[in-house]
Amino acid sequence: MLAAVILTGGESRRMGSPKALLHFHGHTFLEHLLEVTGHPRLGVRRVITGASHAEIVRHVTLPPGVVVMNRQWQRGQLSSIRAAIESLRSVETEGMLVALVDHPLITKTVVESLLAAFDRSPRSIVLPTWQGRRGHPVIFPARLYSELYHASDDVGARAVVWAHKNEVLEVPVDEEGIVLDIDDRATFDKLFPPAPIR
Repeated sequence: MLAAVILTGGESRRMGSPKALLHFHGHTFLEHLLEVTGHPRLGVRRVITGASHAEIVRHVTLPPGVVVMNRQWQRGQLSSIRAAIESLRSVETEGMLVALVDHPLITKTVVESLLAAFDRSPRSIVLPTWQGRRGHPVIFPARLYSELYHASDDVGARAVVWAHKNEVLEVPVDEEGIVLDIDDRATFDKLFPPAPIR
């Protein structure tokens, strides 16, 4: 069993509102990520909140135990990964698939491809690529939890990927969404232009 970890801890300052609650195709970013990670191999879920915790839990209904508030969210993305690892200490997992709320344009097909690759090589860091560019989400095997937990805030999870560059399994996909970072309102409006007023 693997864990699906969705990181929503940031302040969303450049967006102006919580990215987890932005709507596209009738769902919020968070709801979409919860849907595409609803795979039988992903038997545990964690949504790591932070700056927008109150708004997220008010607007998205989640089962008890799924939401974990990262009270150190100001320290950056790695602090949310630490919060996820702490929440998984009592659960036996083979690894965790880490999805970022500002990279929501992933599909079930991508998730299934990554899980299949991990099952073939369960000691690898598994990540998708599009036209040679690495993207998200990323699967980290449980053997690297400690390294992730103790990595430097300045470099974050990338340091672990770099330290194990010969153990990274790239999975080519045909979906540009894995590399699309929706970090500000201009990018969101460009990707999802409002419908014309008739």
